[in-house]
Amino acid sequence: MTDAPRYPRNMIGYGPRAPQVVWPGGARVAISLVLNYEEGGENNVLHGDGQSEAFLSDIAGAAPWPGQRHWNMESIYDYGARAGFWRLHKLFTERGLPLTIYGVASALARSPEQVAAMIDAGWDIASHGLKWVEHKDMPEAEERAQIAEAIRLHTEVVGTPPRGWYTGRCSVNTVRLTAETGTLDWISDTYDDDLPYWLEAGERDQLVIPYTLEANDMRFATSPGWVTGQDFGQYLIDSFDTLHAEGGRMFSIGLHCRLIGRPGKLAGLLRFLDHVAQQGGAWFATRSQIAEFWAANHPHQRYTRPSQMDRDSFVAAYGSIFEHSPWIAERAYQLELGPAHDTALGLHNALARMFRSASEAERLGVLNAHPDLAGKLAQAKRLTAESTHEQSSAGLDALTDDERSEFQRLNTEYVAKHGFPFIIAVRDNTKASITDAFHTRIANDTATEFATACRQVERIAQIRLKDLLP
Repeated sequence: MTDAPRYPRNMIGYGPRAPQVVWPGGARVAISLVLNYEEGGENNVLHGDGQSEAFLSDIAGAAPWPGQRHWNMESIYDYGARAGFWRLHKLFTERGLPLTIYGVASALARSPEQVAAMIDAGWDIASHGLKWVEHKDMPEAEERAQIAEAIRLHTEVVGTPPRGWYTGRCSVNTVRLTAETGTLDWISDTYDDDLPYWLEAGERDQLVIPYTLEANDMRFATSPGWVTGQDFGQYLIDSFDTLHAEGGRMFSIGLHCRLIGRPGKLAGLLRFLDHVAQQGGAWFATRSQIAEFWAANHPHQRYTRPSQMDRDSFVAAYGSIFEHSPWIAERAYQLELGPAHDTALGLHNALARMFRSASEAERLGVLNAHPDLAGKLAQAKRLTAESTHEQSSAGLDALTDDERSEFQRLNTEYVAKHGFPFIIAVRDNTKASITDAFHTRIANDTATEFATACRQVERIAQIRLKDLLP
């Protein structure tokens, strides 16, 4: 039999279980200001690349020039290093705002004075890869080698190894490859949440701090995008106000020396910073500070994930969720399971699909596998562990003689009419409500009662899974 298909994308995340986050000082929003330093690391024949750069500049519709230097493009990138960086350095140091640098290693190597200024300011200098180039078509071995070289060169130029990583123009392998280095406190090549989260990379629990491509000045150079600094500033203000109202969220803001470093664009950022200062409730932090906070206050907790189990383990763990019907788990194992099925509700959906798509005879078999409530199996202590726990939760293991006699009479009458045991999610009920349901449902026609019993079987399965999974 072929291996069961698995779907790698995680589209559930925290779901309804997002942690209640109280940032330092009681702040409602953690703001991460990120300045990308790419100038001198972009595509350029001077750097051994086959073409000029075409990405993130004020040249509309720029295209790479194969085998040639693009003087205007180079000049725009040069502005970021020569003027934009220092304008931003003055702004953030005067306001005492912590900053994370995404530093392309080869760009940092070509900018020693800027690196010295970053270090003197106490900024968090993370790695932005070896070069500011596309990785999507890069062979895995080459990308792994470039990651290693970026860390080596960064350490040589900055004096300390990077604690964080963001490639940006990444491949489908980038997150895994950077996690596999085992040296990074955090990585940011995702855009999928408003909070940090943990990624299990083999034996390593890797912290991921999602980044942003929308609260980002790159949209001055893309379409649709910002036209004026006010556009950008207002978007940042609106984002902050929404997150502030929600509370316990993180707000990443992406900046580039050659973009936001222009005077007219910078004005919008200044308005945003003034607004936050007036509103309050913000914790400005580097990404490494956020990583330290998260590791201390929200450490990772591993559990066995259904989508990662082998067949035998999966069936052993979940074969009794539907009473004495392991075939349901066997069939569910062959579905396209993924992270969305690693929760109680997610796995319940997979199991319930197999129950619902089974033949009527198979479903009747599941109904008949359920014991009578407080019946002979219970008295003989032959119930499954799940059924024993459930019946005791409603006090059905402590019935008086009269109550037991009444339950047995109702059971007998129900089975005689409908051909399967009376099934109800006892943990949703009491002895009184169960007795009332008995009287009501005996009177139903069998087709109605079959559908009702099947719904109750699914509900019982859901309750059982909630005992086992998030």
